[in-house]
Amino acid sequence: MLNRSLTLKLLPLVIVLAEALPINSPAYGQIIRPIPPQPESFQERMRQQQEERAQQTQEQLRETWLRQNLQQQLQQDFTRQRQELIRQQQFRLQQQETRLQQQQFTRQQQLRIQDQQLRQDQQIRQQQQFRLQEQIRQQELRQQKGNL
Repeated sequence: MLNRSLTLKLLPLVIVLAEALPINSPAYGQIIRPIPPQPESFQERMRQQQEERAQQTQEQLRETWLRQNLQQQLQQDFTRQRQELIRQQQFRLQQQETRLQQQQFTRQQQLRIQDQQLRQDQQIRQQQQFRLQEQIRQQELRQQKGNL
């Protein structure tokens, strides 16, 4: 009963204060804002501080683990990319070496073909020269027979 009568007496005062204070007033916030619970004892404060430290330590460990994990992942990615680059370079070098070998083979073939053509040309010239000499000799023989 006493609480009820006290509440009824205080209610008009609260209404007056609520209307008098604007909502964005610091005093309004202090009236409405609940008071955070205070630690009951030194032991409770110590327990809370230990929990906070433990939580901070866990967060720091987690952040460290995440950083290390990220760093390891980046290192693995870098290593993979580097190996891929090396593989590509080796492949290009092999292709270049193969092209050079093909070019060298082609040059050797061309030289062989030129050699064969030169020999054939020489043989043809020798045969032509031999025929020409034979023709000249035959003509000379005919002329000698004709002169006789």
